[in-house]
Amino acid sequence: MSTTRTITLIEEEDGGWSAVDEETGVASCGDTRSEALDMLDEAVALYESDEDSIETPAEEREVLRDLGIDPDEVSEARAEADELPEFMQ
Repeated sequence: MSTTRTITLIEEEDGGWSAVDEETGVASCGDTRSEALDMLDEAVALYESDEDSIETPAEEREVLRDLGIDPDEVSEARAEADELPEFMQ
């Protein structure tokens, strides 16, 4: 069975690529166009899986810590949204 997805690809100023699945709003990035698309496929699969979703900011902080990501850095990046790619604002 074939499915059609609408994907927006953005070539970033640094030469990297961002990819956005328009139906789900899921986005990913990579050093190459191909890598961005591969990463997007993985992100969409995770999004569509039966995994528990993150419902609260406290749950998000816990998940970020589990992934080895500093939640405060994420908060700071969100506060400086003008520096984020358009699809993340």
